[in-house]
Amino acid sequence: MKILLLGYGKMGKTIERLALERNHTTIAVDNRKEREGIEDPATIDVAIEFSQPDAAKENILFCLENNIPVLSGTTGWLQHESEVKNLCEKRNGAFFYASNYSIGVNMFFKLNKWFAKKMDGIAGYNINMEEVHHTQKLDSPSGTAITLAEGIIEHYSRKNKWSEEESGDDIISITSKREGDVPGTHIIRYASEVDTIELKHTAHSRLGFAMGALLVAEWLPGNKGVLNMDDFLKM
Repeated sequence: MKILLLGYGKMGKTIERLALERNHTTIAVDNRKEREGIEDPATIDVAIEFSQPDAAKENILFCLENNIPVLSGTTGWLQHESEVKNLCEKRNGAFFYASNYSIGVNMFFKLNKWFAKKMDGIAGYNINMEEVHHTQKLDSPSGTAITLAEGIIEHYSRKNKWSEEESGDDIISITSKREGDVPGTHIIRYASEVDTIELKHTAHSRLGFAMGALLVAEWLPGNKGVLNMDDFLKM
């Protein structure tokens, strides 16, 4: 396949290395000028978008307007999601979004929802979260942390919002830390007077995220509509 990489930071470079190992070809662009300089978008089979929050929407719209199936892992831009979905439907295109492409993290999402549902009827526990990422990550909290918080809210009746600034009985408090070159750690704590239960996922490198995105990119051409990891994993 010919893969367009929109965003050429650490994640883009890791995806490129894995793609070349799997005998794909790549075009990497890192800004609007380079993107608009692509000579023949029709030759591109799929696009992988890992850029910055202020560039993601335009990158995705470019792909949909040029009939390129596109998957995005950029977080912090979802206030524009409805515009992207509308264009995808209008153009009968393919748009895939996940806040995290790691297969392990997506299993963690499932565990998080199951555990929240089981804990919902048990009194005395308060829920808080902590996420740790590298210092170059711009958005806070991480998209993965938001997905986890929303999964809890869906199944835990005593929580109806998350916040980095506020606290309260109905709020999931999220603490975000930026340290060194940490790929990503997420901790969910259920704390009571008698004990604390922790659910934790620790990424050891970016390879899990990159390989997950590449596997989705290999699957995406031929599919249509607005898709997510549940569609890919058939869960």
